[in-house]
Amino acid sequence: MTKIVIAGALGRMGTTIARIVDESPGLELVGGVDIKEGTLLGTDVVTPDRIDELLQSRRPDVLIDFTVADAAVENIKAATRNGVALVVGTTGFSPEQRAVIEEAVVGTVPAVISSNYSVGVNIFWQLVRQAARMLADYDVEVTEAHHRYKKDAPSGTAKTILEILDQELGSREKVYGREGMSERKDEIGVHVIRGGDIVGDHSVLFAGNYECIEVSHRAYDRAVFAEGAVRAAAWVHGKEKRIHSMQDVLGI
Repeated sequence: MTKIVIAGALGRMGTTIARIVDESPGLELVGGVDIKEGTLLGTDVVTPDRIDELLQSRRPDVLIDFTVADAAVENIKAATRNGVALVVGTTGFSPEQRAVIEEAVVGTVPAVISSNYSVGVNIFWQLVRQAARMLADYDVEVTEAHHRYKKDAPSGTAKTILEILDQELGSREKVYGREGMSERKDEIGVHVIRGGDIVGDHSVLFAGNYECIEVSHRAYDRAVFAEGAVRAAAWVHGKEKRIHSMQDVLGI
């Protein structure tokens, strides 16, 4: 039985993950962490200042973190101090925070860290990579849309798209929205939409003369991300002590 603790347990993603863990054979929810105390499916949820106490008493195998960047860094440090494997879906880390995370994780615990745990998005990234290789002379525009409460922009998924495009096309200037007189050059346009309860839409437009090709992914329910995170949690325990990707989990 793989024991799971969820950081961000009382949030929208946390409660969805908890339900899936509870319904999954071989997995057991043993606790949670959130900014306020409470209970979730009969397990205790403690505040961040008690995370070490929780990890030491419940001895989970995996900590799943869907919080915010500053909190996630501290949760990751706590997990590594206590020898707990990690699944991190939090986005918006600064380069400095990423360096802290890598130093804490590598050689200490196995971790899956991904900007998106959807199986479809991970396939979408591969399709974007293939298209970029074949359409290097086309103009490229990236658009993403999320609900009104999402704080980081562009999304972590969009940033991964941009990393893929840079790998395949070489580094190009990123233009975040356009205003006024702006002639298009050899750039990548990036457009961010925030509104309503949009779960997550991402698209990459390759525009050439006389034709356009668009690769897109749309999520209709955040359960798609929760399902992937739980799948990663079932996979990561006992793996090599380094940072793995969701594509490692899926064998892509």
